[in-house]
Amino acid sequence: MRFDPADLRLFLAVVETGSITAGAERAHLALASASARVKGMEDAIGTPLLTRSRAGAMPTPAGEALAHHARLILDQTERMRGELARYGRGLKGHVRLWCNTAALGGRLHADLATFLTAHPDVDLDLSEQPSRQITLALAQGLIHLGIGSDAVDTRGLELSPYGEDRLVAVLPPAHPLAGQPAVRFADLLGEPFVGLPPGNAMQELVGRQALRTGAAPKYRVRVYGFEPVAVMVAAGVGVAVLPEAAALRLALDGGIAVRPLDEPWTRRRLVLCVRSRTTLPTFARELLEHLEAGGRA
Repeated sequence: MRFDPADLRLFLAVVETGSITAGAERAHLALASASARVKGMEDAIGTPLLTRSRAGAMPTPAGEALAHHARLILDQTERMRGELARYGRGLKGHVRLWCNTAALGGRLHADLATFLTAHPDVDLDLSEQPSRQITLALAQGLIHLGIGSDAVDTRGLELSPYGEDRLVAVLPPAHPLAGQPAVRFADLLGEPFVGLPPGNAMQELVGRQALRTGAAPKYRVRVYGFEPVAVMVAAGVGVAVLPEAAALRLALDGGIAVRPLDEPWTRRRLVLCVRSRTTLPTFARELLEHLEAGGRA
């Protein structure tokens, strides 16, 4: 049996999004065309690759096996392109990079700009994701590079430093603590909190530090994403702790006050993560080295 690389990319997009519709959109295909391609792969193999339901599409055991081999094949193709592009400019390198909000709000855009300017034969797929999702994607071979917090489990990955991220207090502008130049975490614990869902690495860090003080945050509500947190805080629902880069960006409209937390644990290390430097495609390895060198072209 033979599968076109476009079919493999489509199938991975469906598996990663959990939906044929979303997978078709990511692969820039019409839904009918994407459905026909998936059906063609199933006919070629002789068994279903997806379990379809109203909730979406999940891979069958055969589908999981195909996804595994598709990643290996496509990664090998990228490595081949990286090598051949040195001799034939008709081919391009394609690098997949996921980063957390703190990295995106720092120097990353400038670092990437100098790299892409110096490498016109490279395309970049950049996505903002939580640190935990980044490490999972690396372990599964979905992406080439990641930039996240070292507060999450990075076992099995190769790491190198990429600056720092600081957590800050986010308050309603009229809150009494907003008038102070810096806030003690213990003073926040007497306030109602707006938080992220359980399992979020940053939220777990906040919870661990609260327990060390003998208290625990009293969450009025947990929401998905930094922007909904800021909306709740601006409305006076409670206070929150967020990464500084995200908080400062969300404070531009004046709806929230951002104050430093006078605590050493609020500084988190940002790290570049790869599954294996030696197996990276050429252009992905060059981007890694560029970022490690501080973005110098």
